[in-house]
Amino acid sequence: MRSLPWRLIDRLRAPAPDPDRVGWMLRHVFAHRALHGEGRAENSPAAFRAAMDAGLGIECDVRRSRDGRAVVFHDATLERLTGSTGEVDRMVIGELTHVALSVGGETIPTLRDMLELVAGKVPILLELKSDPDRQVNTLCRAVRRDLEGYQGDIAVMSFDPRIGQWFARKMPQVLRGLVVTEQEHRTYSGTIRRHRDLWTARAQFLAYDIRDLPSSFAARQRARGLPVLSWTVSSRALRERAQNHADAPIAEGEGLA
Repeated sequence: MRSLPWRLIDRLRAPAPDPDRVGWMLRHVFAHRALHGEGRAENSPAAFRAAMDAGLGIECDVRRSRDGRAVVFHDATLERLTGSTGEVDRMVIGELTHVALSVGGETIPTLRDMLELVAGKVPILLELKSDPDRQVNTLCRAVRRDLEGYQGDIAVMSFDPRIGQWFARKMPQVLRGLVVTEQEHRTYSGTIRRHRDLWTARAQFLAYDIRDLPSSFAARQRARGLPVLSWTVSSRALRERAQNHADAPIAEGEGLA
């Protein structure tokens, strides 16, 4: 009885999508940060090309530049992935696209360049990276600008439910998802937060931390029609877990075997 109000509100605030709209998610394995390794940097053009050659979907990360352009890059700062320093959102696009990645030597790609390269050949999951202390409008507008007119299966997702909320209002034709981890939030207050974030985002699918599966929250959403993808599937054992408790893996390394 305790779960009944959740179920009713979930249906009202985050209705399940048309199965035909999300069917492509269930038919693919997604390469986490594209197919990196063997001299290919994560989220690099070489990694995008390798994923396409392997017939894999692509999951990648998107941040914004200081002047409101979308770039494909995971971290908030440059240090881990390049030989440079600095915060991504404090640099203009012309600076960022001249920064070389430490592996492979390619430069940081813009989202527009990545979309032109993929051109609908494989599906794409865009994880939008935001700062909880800042507005998301500039980031979302930058992504919308590049997505307009794109022909291919694509969806946006984020830990930040404001991202889904923005796309539900401004670009509802684009599928939107909520990225979820239960780590350190396996309490009743954590359950409340997950439902609240689901409603705010009006999520049409979930990208779930593989460490948390099986999960009663994920299972309930999946049962009512929200696809559940799972990250980061990095071993054969985790691949089996994803097969049992999710609809598609977001995988790397041995998880792609």
